[in-house]
Amino acid sequence: MGNNAGGFSALIGGSAGVFLVGAFIFGFPGVMGSYWQDLFHAGRGAIGQSLFFVLAAAGIFMFFVGRWQERFGARRMLTIGVVLCALDTFFIAAASNLVMLYMWAFVMGVASCFVLMPALTSVQRWFPARRGLVSGIVNFVFGFSAAVMSPFFAYMLQTIGYVLMSVILGIAGLAGGLVAARFVEMPPAAPAAGLPQGPVAAPAGMPRSLTVRQSVRTASFWFLWTTWALQGAASIAMVTLSTQYGLALGFDLASAVIVLTAFNVTNGLSRLVMGWLSDLVGRRLTMSASFLAAGCAYLLLPYAGGIWSTAGLAAVIGCGFGTLFAVSAALTSDCFGLAHFGAIFGLVFTAYGSLAGILGPGLSGYLLDATGGKFSLVFGYLGIFSVVASVLVWFVRRPSLNESFQGPSEERVRS
Repeated sequence: MGNNAGGFSALIGGSAGVFLVGAFIFGFPGVMGSYWQDLFHAGRGAIGQSLFFVLAAAGIFMFFVGRWQERFGARRMLTIGVVLCALDTFFIAAASNLVMLYMWAFVMGVASCFVLMPALTSVQRWFPARRGLVSGIVNFVFGFSAAVMSPFFAYMLQTIGYVLMSVILGIAGLAGGLVAARFVEMPPAAPAAGLPQGPVAAPAGMPRSLTVRQSVRTASFWFLWTTWALQGAASIAMVTLSTQYGLALGFDLASAVIVLTAFNVTNGLSRLVMGWLSDLVGRRLTMSASFLAAGCAYLLLPYAGGIWSTAGLAAVIGCGFGTLFAVSAALTSDCFGLAHFGAIFGLVFTAYGSLAGILGPGLSGYLLDATGGKFSLVFGYLGIFSVVASVLVWFVRRPSLNESFQGPSEERVRS
């Protein structure tokens, strides 16, 4: 990647900044699900609904954070994110009902926007020729952190208790996150908020940049949006389903967490590997193959009775999740450019926030409650979602000028 000290600092700082937030989103609900059911006297559907609030917050705020970072800078955005995460961790220690749990989930979703968006934007601008790899590294840490922390969460819960665990994690996250944020900034020549409202000149090898308005008028944007809704739902549902399914098979909590850990290991590793692979073989092929494999794994899950076979299939689903995050960021900038990447990717993310939480952990939890734990039904519809997403992503292409610009003002831009 060349001699790029500022870029490497941003890469390290951004990766460190997203670590704990990723662990809380992808690991904490899975480990704490059965504990929260007892604490709040709630069913699996009500607990699974907490992830809807995480995703709803991400869907709402990702666009705005993408806009705000152009004005206030990546470092300030990431600092706000780590502070929100720490305060939210203290808050969950005192939670006594479902409303407080949902409040925690919503704020954690907001925090994820403030840490992930500036980290992704910064590293892609520092390394424009290796956008798949560097966005994969940041996303790798975001997803893999849960694989590291999930067994640790379970151990802390059983040894020091829920409240003390939350307080310790909040303090550690605040201290580490504030240090990490100091290293994250845009390169000196990064595009600024005052870019012309049309196709902007791009560095060598980079596509022209479209504005937000131009992007949402293309078919590619909506194919990518729908891909995020379906594959996002199929992926995020496994965060809560993994441990529940392990327990339903008759395993104790420590063994059931193996399924969640396997999911999060590949959720993290695939973000690095698939991001790098997409630079070599193409974004759409990488994503489509991964989503298809995840769909097949879901359809096979009801027939996996052992803990290790179940964990192996969960790992395939985790790979699809990691690929969605890592490669979509680079695919978005491939199609629409880097100048307004934050805002455009934020709008794509609204699919994840508005539909994925409802169709994934929300609906699956309520179906399990209604059917007495019939996981085959849930795994079936989630598998179909992944298969459809593997087809849709093939239609995501860099828009042509004729497709993107339809009005008289755009005609003047072309001329």
